[in-house]
Amino acid sequence: MIGCLCIHGYTGGPYEVQPLVDYLEQRTNWMFEVPTLPGHGRKLDLKGRYYQEWIATAELAFLKLAKTCDVVYVIGFSMGGMIAAYLASKYKVDRLVLLSAAGKYISVPQMYKDITDFVAEALKGTLTDNDLFLHYQDKLKQTPFPSSIEFVKLIRFTRPFLKEVQAPVLIIQGQQDEMVPDKAAIYLEQEIPSTDKQLVFMKESKHLICHGKDREELFETVMSFLTR
Repeated sequence: MIGCLCIHGYTGGPYEVQPLVDYLEQRTNWMFEVPTLPGHGRKLDLKGRYYQEWIATAELAFLKLAKTCDVVYVIGFSMGGMIAAYLASKYKVDRLVLLSAAGKYISVPQMYKDITDFVAEALKGTLTDNDLFLHYQDKLKQTPFPSSIEFVKLIRFTRPFLKEVQAPVLIIQGQQDEMVPDKAAIYLEQEIPSTDKQLVFMKESKHLICHGKDREELFETVMSFLTR
């Protein structure tokens, strides 16, 4: 039996990776675990939550799969990518997929471009039609500052473990990512010592890469890597 753990990102939820999960479920008989990290989901409740809880929740989901599955794949998006890498350093992970993994943050050039676009749309009176703006506006309203400190702590905690990842790894990064810069993917490739590494850039994708314009290419690339 093959198990697949999919871990979402900071201030997100399973919906961030669900399109990829749906694609894989339709084409395999694998067992999936897609946990919601404490305080996350469509409605955020991050006050009083700590990064250790987020790691522990993903780790328990991994151990649940490992009990019944001979082979376990781990897919992590954004912050979930760093948690996924940590798990791969600690346990036997057969294949690791890192999607827009937040090894480094923020993509200042892309963020500047997005802000410029927001201003232009505001002047035209069309800003409320911009899905990206509405998405992040809602996130900011629901995210207490101490929670963002916990996010930074998690990244700092997990970074050293990158050097202990030996599993085959696929790193995918959107080149229009407004949160995580291209150099984050290059950094991951350099830090991870695995002898089986693949780095792929998606030209049209922003941070929510599983929902991006390149998603079909993304799904096929992940499927090919996991089943080769």
